[in-house]
Amino acid sequence: MPNFRYDSLTKQGEARSGVLAAAGRAEAIRLLRQRGETATRVDVLTGDGDAQSQKNGTARSARATRSPAPGSASKTASRLLSLGGRKRPSLPRADLANLVRELATAIEAGLPLMQSLKTVRRQAKGKALPMILDHLIDRVEAGDPLYAAARDYGPPFDDMVVGMLRAADASGEMSTVLHQLADLLERAVELRREVLGATFYPMIVMTLVIISTIVLVTVLVPRLIGPMAGEAGFNMPWPTAVVLGIANFLEAYWVFCLLAVIALWFAWFVWSGVPANRFLIDRFVLRVPLLGRLLRDVAVARFTRTLGTLTTSGLPILDALRITSSTLGNAALKQAIDEVQDKVTGGKSLAEPLERSGLFPALLVQVVSLGERSGRLDKMLMHAAGAFDRQVNTSINMFTKALPPILLILMASVGGFVLAAILLPLLELQSIVQ
Repeated sequence: MPNFRYDSLTKQGEARSGVLAAAGRAEAIRLLRQRGETATRVDVLTGDGDAQSQKNGTARSARATRSPAPGSASKTASRLLSLGGRKRPSLPRADLANLVRELATAIEAGLPLMQSLKTVRRQAKGKALPMILDHLIDRVEAGDPLYAAARDYGPPFDDMVVGMLRAADASGEMSTVLHQLADLLERAVELRREVLGATFYPMIVMTLVIISTIVLVTVLVPRLIGPMAGEAGFNMPWPTAVVLGIANFLEAYWVFCLLAVIALWFAWFVWSGVPANRFLIDRFVLRVPLLGRLLRDVAVARFTRTLGTLTTSGLPILDALRITSSTLGNAALKQAIDEVQDKVTGGKSLAEPLERSGLFPALLVQVVSLGERSGRLDKMLMHAAGAFDRQVNTSINMFTKALPPILLILMASVGGFVLAAILLPLLELQSIVQ
């Protein structure tokens, strides 16, 4: 029976290594899981105990024995040259989910990883997907694990995707974990579409409000009321004076106004790029009525499903927290999760620092606390993810129903002020005539 050198992580995040006898690599991974450890590396030992030299020798042999088809060598070289620069194409989230799903289905059908990659490659279309698969195939053929090949490529393989691929390789259940990753990516795409769909109509209304206000202030009011300003005995009402002053200022200094808007936008872009300022902005946004609740619910739903999926796939809780924090999309929530990770590293429970942050709902804290006490945190998180998804739908409905009336009130207020600027001088002129 061969011996295997392994590196693993316990459920508490403690790193371990050693040698263990097993019938095969999958059996070694299964034995480690029975001991409550997650394998991060399992290599068969050669006669002199040097597993790494065997791996490097296998990689060199794979490179040396491959016989490319005529004309493919130059194509591969040019492809690798382009990948080594800045021209690495990426994929939308939806296409990445389809790629992961197809790969999981091929492996589930009994195909080895390399044959599965090549099968998906034969069906790949477009410009980005074939190049990505070619890179993965080259690296895997050279002896690298799939997660290392994906990490080397870069976007669209972020920390979450690479972490899931690493968990799939370590757990020995590649197809199951890949299906979980595909589900997670598809849900993220659906959630983004729901949020964009919910804000599409309000954004159209807001754009119309801005355009109509600009037309009224700069075109209509000056043409109707401007000639009255020179009438003898005419007393200009203050709403009309304000509107005419704005119109005259924009007409005289519109170039400087345009430059000022561009400069302010650039200054805001630079200022908001500072991490401390981004934290202040995101914390303020979370406190905005309606919008803050919607963004928090979306982030909590993503956090719960991602953390549950990562822990279910066998990734240690500390690694899962680190990966999950980068998917929240809010600096304030990310800092809260980083603090939670520090507390957990120091031996604290997960629920206590979540509750102290004050940014996460009580239901999530209760679910995490119950999951930790029962030892079923991964399953509790996956069950809670469905509840938070429904809460997101409720928040989206509230946001879409409340925002149009708010915009209508804003448009009515602006329109009423402009209408007063038009009617008041007409009434004043009528009194002068009488």
